Amino acid sequence: MTKTTRTAVITAHGQPSDPAPAEAALAGLAAEVAALLPDWDVRSATLATPGRLEQEISEGAVIYPFFMSQGWFTAKVLPDRLQGRSYRMAPPFGLDAALPALAAQAIRQTAEKLSWPLTETHLLLAAHGSARGPKAAEAAEHFAAHLRPLLPGCALSPGYVEQPPRVDAAATPLPARSICLPFFAQAGDHVKQDIPQALETAGFQGILLPVTGALPGIPALIAEAIRVAALDQSAGG
Repeated sequence: MTKTTRTAVITAHGQPSDPAPAEAALAGLAAEVAALLPDWDVRSATLATPGRLEQEISEGAVIYPFFMSQGWFTAKVLPDRLQGRSYRMAPPFGLDAALPALAAQAIRQTAEKLSWPLTETHLLLAAHGSARGPKAAEAAEHFAAHLRPLLPGCALSPGYVEQPPRVDAAATPLPARSICLPFFAQAGDHVKQDIPQALETAGFQGILLPVTGALPGIPALIAEAIRVAALDQSAGG
């Protein structure tokens, strides 16, 4: 008896000014997830590449939003673009309950390599924020609230690209023993340009970690979320 292959589409915002690199990076992530889901056809599509999402989705597919919050793109843009299609939507990446523990492990390992006790280490969570709505900051604060108990003694403060407190203002008073974690799915212009520039302006002397979406263990986290969404009959649209 032939086994039916299920389809999952990992979708992200991408980079509208230059879609190809982000599209390629997302395809690489999809390949890593596919290696953990041998019975699945795991695809990828950024919203920045015209028509790509509509091309990749198939009937009954699981849509995995590689976004940090349940904001405009996940609550409005994605459903609008998928209108009339049958699919199941997983929760956004940034709201995954397993993400704080994974991030905490990376932060602890970084501090240990530098011989920094957590009680003498400060964590700067550099997030997007938004002047147009609260969802982006709420997701960052939710993540921070679940991360703090996993890093006892480590001071944590948020800084935002698009709303106060800005990244540079949040980074300015921090000690040299500080770690900055960009709370982003992909390394677009905010992560490659805006955050490093803000840290330079602040005279930040600490360590800048990779974007949250590139931390070790992310493919396994996504694979598990896809499995759960496939089992949850109420997750679909």
